[in-house]
Amino acid sequence: MDIQGIVEALLFASDKPLSIVQLQNCFPASTQPEKSDIRAAIEGITEDYSNRPIELVAVATGYRFQARTEYSPWIAKLFAERPPKYSRALLETLAIIAYRQPTTRGGIEEIRGVNVSSNIIRTLMERDWIRVIGHKEVPGKPALFATTKVFLDYFNLKALSDLPQLEEIKLTEDLFLAEQRLSSKPDIKDEAAI
Repeated sequence: MDIQGIVEALLFASDKPLSIVQLQNCFPASTQPEKSDIRAAIEGITEDYSNRPIELVAVATGYRFQARTEYSPWIAKLFAERPPKYSRALLETLAIIAYRQPTTRGGIEEIRGVNVSSNIIRTLMERDWIRVIGHKEVPGKPALFATTKVFLDYFNLKALSDLPQLEEIKLTEDLFLAEQRLSSKPDIKDEAAI
């Protein structure tokens, strides 16, 4: 039995990531391979695709095939509709939840310094990027928000520990702002050369 070929076909045909257990359960009970055999097949597939424009990646909910990021400019032209654009407020709210989870709406508002729109929370919940995981034991019992595995999958993360460290983000932001300042200055010509 060609376990690697079967696993490759299953991953290729699936419209969502598949875990090792899900892959294992696709085999008949009498010939079901061990988890170690599935892992070996995944390693073989990963190696087979190492020099191709498609790669097998591990995300929070399992494994999936996807195009390598360097091909995204061409792939984006395939799709007539533009990807949704998210407001800065939505992305800030999502980042606060991701880095401070579990957190309440009040916690988000305290960091952002403004009220959080119900539409933002609803949008994040509709996309299944966040969910209510409980309620804080204070008056009013506000909802506690946390990210989901769908959030991790969407952003190509295996776990929350894969999020960039806040120091890296700050450094990147500082470099971006410095580049913006430099590019907005007019060219100063050497008057002595004129």
